[in-house]
Amino acid sequence: MTILSVYNNNPLIDGRQSDRAMLVRRGTQILLHDMRHAVLPELPLASGRRADLITMSEKGEIWIIEIKTSIEDFRVDRKWPEYRLHCDRLFFATHKDVPLDIFPAECGLFLSDGYGAHMIREAPEHRLAPATRKSVMLNFSRAAAQRLMLAEWANGKQLAIDDI
Repeated sequence: MTILSVYNNNPLIDGRQSDRAMLVRRGTQILLHDMRHAVLPELPLASGRRADLITMSEKGEIWIIEIKTSIEDFRVDRKWPEYRLHCDRLFFATHKDVPLDIFPAECGLFLSDGYGAHMIREAPEHRLAPATRKSVMLNFSRAAAQRLMLAEWANGKQLAIDDI
């Protein structure tokens, strides 16, 4: 269940991420947007895990990006291999103060500064089974629509197509 701050009126921010993680996320989102990916943060998966970022490319390829802001953050996390069950490509995203050689070679890697990011390493492809792809895409679509409605309600006015 998502933990929401009682002082936060933005339904798109759940308050669990550090400021540094939010900077890494922002820069990575900017690059992915430029790559024409639809990006959703903090998407719960069927396994019960939650993807830091999940994207869908124009071709329907699904990527998951796990954000790591320190060596310790990476070392204590043992859940990241499970994300492979829900995506075609798995990446890590980090910042300049984390040594890049700690991240496994079998995953892609982004380096972010909060204003943009660079893809340091492409992730190998491991295509989802059709039934899994459909399930992930439905989850992605429903979550995106729900968040758009919540953002509209929080804003107090209808969003115009030009606002999206």
